[in-house]
Amino acid sequence: MGLITFENEFSVAVPPAKLFKVYCLETDTLIPKILPQSIKSSEIIEGNGGPGTIRKVTFVEGNYVKQKIETIDEDNFAYSFSLIESNVWMEGVEKVIFEHTFVPTPEGGSICKRTSKYYIKDGAEIKEDQIKKDGKKTEGLFKAVEAYFLANPDA
Repeated sequence: MGLITFENEFSVAVPPAKLFKVYCLETDTLIPKILPQSIKSSEIIEGNGGPGTIRKVTFVEGNYVKQKIETIDEDNFAYSFSLIESNVWMEGVEKVIFEHTFVPTPEGGSICKRTSKYYIKDGAEIKEDQIKKDGKKTEGLFKAVEAYFLANPDA
């Protein structure tokens, strides 16, 4: 099995504690509310929200992904999960692990540091452009969260 690692980071004008809460702790209620045009639902289907929990995210067009929470570190605003199932799975990918850390900026926002580890099936070839495209989608999600909190500062 091969491994492709992709790292990216981007700034978000939301403090780390709030960003961590939305993305890691209250995903099931807030993300569908913030992105109703993209995400139909997010729900825990197994577990209590801690490591080992399985979450299913269903997109508006009917596609879905299942995530397994690997780690949650509330003190350091760090969170990781793996994609374990999807009906839009990239051909040739065994699994993907996403690690996120939210670091405070002097301006009161955050830097989201994300490492994506794509485990590639033997003999498969994956284009790194697709992985970079997925990273841009995540940045778009965080920008939507930013826009929501800028429009609703008391939320």
